[in-house]
Amino acid sequence: MTTRTDFQTDGMRPPARLYMRGGLLLGAAVLLSALAGWPRRAGADDSAPSPSAEFVSREIQDLTGRLQTAQGEAALFRIQLERAEAVHGYSTQYQIPADLAASIYDIALSEGIEPALAFRLVKVESNFKQTARSNKAAIGYTQLLLATARYYQPGITEAELANRDVNLRIGFRFLKDLLERFDNNLNHALLAYNRGPTIVAGILAQGGDPANGYTTKVLRGDPRAARLPEAMN
Repeated sequence: MTTRTDFQTDGMRPPARLYMRGGLLLGAAVLLSALAGWPRRAGADDSAPSPSAEFVSREIQDLTGRLQTAQGEAALFRIQLERAEAVHGYSTQYQIPADLAASIYDIALSEGIEPALAFRLVKVESNFKQTARSNKAAIGYTQLLLATARYYQPGITEAELANRDVNLRIGFRFLKDLLERFDNNLNHALLAYNRGPTIVAGILAQGGDPANGYTTKVLRGDPRAARLPEAMN
């Protein structure tokens, strides 16, 4: 099982902020040195014409554009480095291949789910096994029923639902919808994911408590668990 990723170099990596700061300082130095050079050049040869205001304006605009490009590239590099570090961290934490960790991380973000929550959900549902099947015919990493998956992708087959990225995308989208349905109550949304939204909504409507231990299992070790009623049972 491979958990080492390409960005590692003997365990030593300069922080992203140093790269970004270096890019900004370099761009600023180019701009300042270019501006400072004009009076020096003019002083060396008094007969040399002074640059026109239009020329100076164009140069400033050009250098400013270069500086903004450098800033954008530095910001993009920072984002890429933070992603690589996060993927490596999850890969190591859960002892899973880096490509699987990257898919969970990227798809969770694209579907509006916190990556930490996404990894915990997949851990509890399937223990990161693509071929996982439940006695209720739930399929794949996020243990989706075919009927649930077809709500999001009509006509999807069992083979298609077993596809890694398809399964993760639909599972995380389902969880996101449950969060919205239950007013961003993570406790209720997770219970609905496990027991079914109709069952959980019915119990809540009657003033009951739908807790069954599932939320605590998913959030074990997560600071959010301490704020959930089920965690105190």
